[in-house]
Amino acid sequence: MFENLDNTIANSFIGRYFKLENSGVPNARNTRFTTEIRAGIATFITMAYVISVNAMIIADSGGPCVCNSGTTDLCANDPNYLTCQAIVQRDLVTATAAVSCIATAIMGIFTNLPLALAPGMGMNAYFAYTVVGFHGSGKIAYETAIAAVFIEGLLFTFFSAFGICQLFAKLIPMSIKIATGAGVGFLLTFIGLQRSTGIALISHDPSTLVTLGGCPDQYYNKTTGICTSHHMESPTTWLGILGFLIIVILLLFRVKGSIFIGIVFISIISWFRNSEVTYFPYTDEGNARFNFFKSVVGFHTIEKTLGAMHFDLGSSDVWLAIITFLYIDMLDTTGVLYSMARLGDFLDETGDFEGSNAAFICNASSISISAIFGTSSVATYFESGSGIAEGGRTGITSLTVSFFFFISLFLAPIFVSIPPWASGPVLVVIGSMMTKSIKDINWKYIGDAVPSFLTFIIMPLTYNVAYGLIAGIVSYMVINTIAWLIEKISFGRITYDKSDKEPLSDFKVGSGGEGLLPIWLVPIAYKIRGGGEVLRK
Repeated sequence: MFENLDNTIANSFIGRYFKLENSGVPNARNTRFTTEIRAGIATFITMAYVISVNAMIIADSGGPCVCNSGTTDLCANDPNYLTCQAIVQRDLVTATAAVSCIATAIMGIFTNLPLALAPGMGMNAYFAYTVVGFHGSGKIAYETAIAAVFIEGLLFTFFSAFGICQLFAKLIPMSIKIATGAGVGFLLTFIGLQRSTGIALISHDPSTLVTLGGCPDQYYNKTTGICTSHHMESPTTWLGILGFLIIVILLLFRVKGSIFIGIVFISIISWFRNSEVTYFPYTDEGNARFNFFKSVVGFHTIEKTLGAMHFDLGSSDVWLAIITFLYIDMLDTTGVLYSMARLGDFLDETGDFEGSNAAFICNASSISISAIFGTSSVATYFESGSGIAEGGRTGITSLTVSFFFFISLFLAPIFVSIPPWASGPVLVVIGSMMTKSIKDINWKYIGDAVPSFLTFIIMPLTYNVAYGLIAGIVSYMVINTIAWLIEKISFGRITYDKSDKEPLSDFKVGSGGEGLLPIWLVPIAYKIRGGGEVLRK
């Protein structure tokens, strides 16, 4: 049906630049223009929730609003403060959509990778509740914290431009890189099964931390997150399970747009008010959602958060925040980029992928852009996997996502009304696809196997990609270093079998790929060495 369009685009400048199938360029990717568009739509729909959720979380900090009441409730009942906070939240809806649009476009154009960026969900919570604090009750003012994000973005960009981030990524053993992708898959599944971001199949338990959920709203305690009774009787949970089955069956029969069809079908069912599965129940919250949904078109000009930075760097707390932001962002970016590259089959035999240098720089520089708009740092999103699963392989997928974030500046009421039980099933499906890489871990050598296991199991259990990477890398270093020391101290009398040990990466300065140095530094390195042969480490 769209074959003529695909061929026309493939033979144009766009097709050649993005290396579409039949474009005639070397290393063309096995994808077509319409496939990329469909993949971008799928990615956007699965991450559209970020528009409202990020605004809600950051707004809890109060933004630049000042609480002067002196009450013990932190102005929670101060009408003037709440009015200001409401404006901030609307500012942040616009800011989130704008930043996501810009950052994702940058990634698509300069890396030709199907990756989408938006303010990170873990980092925004750390920013709002730990650094700034609820209604500004933390140690750092909102304006100063935003300035810290801006500085962190510049530092991250510097490290990326000089290959420091890439060097760190390449030092990670291959099995841990593989385990990172699996860990992200488990984390995505965990997110998709929760109540706030998925089908509510699991809920909190005071004894075992998590347990079977799926209870109707009237039996769910919002304060404790516990289903008091009537487990697996929630209509929306079962609707989410239906969405999951629809997507899986369509994928089984290779139906194009399977993920998109599943999300749209469940969303439309959930938009009817007089049903048990409505996203707009006749409650205060449901009425507020429906009133916003009915507005369809609306644009809010940023009033308070744009450029709200105050560079007060004299406090140790500020520098601690900058270092923490940088540390977490570097690890998260590394984990997500390489897990998405593995899902899209972009990794080469060295465990690297084309455009990794540019991807780090694009992600890093976008962090400073997010600070200008008044929100916490952006990150490459796990949900990019939904587009990759739909066949997205180029930056056209990212540009499609960027376009819809732009449209959401004016149609936010529709895009923020996709219920979690419509997008949650997608995360479970993508998680299952990502965990298949576990079979490629080097299970034959315990020094590779145990750190890899810790990597992928810690991620969902701590709800953090960075912590999983830390667990894997540190345990790898400790286990293998102790074994090496024992062998050396005993002068070889006590040895261990290293025959199945996975070799570390063989780095190159440059030569036709992503080497130890970023591309722009390779000619300089050759000149310094007098044009000698490629260095290896």
